[in-house]
Amino acid sequence: MPETTTPGAAEAAAAPAKRSLGTGPGRLLVTVYGVFTVAAASRSLFQVIAQFEVAPLAYSLSAVSAVVYGFILFSLVRGGEGARKAAAVSCALELIGVLGIGTWTLAEPSAFPDQTVWSDYGMDYLFIPVVLPVTGLMWLRRARTATA
Repeated sequence: MPETTTPGAAEAAAAPAKRSLGTGPGRLLVTVYGVFTVAAASRSLFQVIAQFEVAPLAYSLSAVSAVVYGFILFSLVRGGEGARKAAAVSCALELIGVLGIGTWTLAEPSAFPDQTVWSDYGMDYLFIPVVLPVTGLMWLRRARTATA
């Protein structure tokens, strides 16, 4: 009896599988990005609504960090090569942001009457904000070589 295949089954079998970047050790990375997305978003939402006039720059930067964390989280969960590239670029931008804002808060503390997620390189968050993008970039590089 000849084998029957559904239309498009051969094409689906030949296409590379979309691999989630949040599998294996990447699950921990996804979890941490999820926690930081919620933490930064809830903190910045409260600050923007209730205290914006106190430190508008700091609270706006906290909101930006929440968006960055959320985008990286979405990219890691989505998986695939396009999402991996988007997450890698976002992690690089996140690292630049943490280093830039961390340095700025140390060099000119008067510009920041209140802390951001990335102030002092994330000291209020056990320096996880400065370690997280480095870890993310390393995982994404590993994920790229694993699929190559």
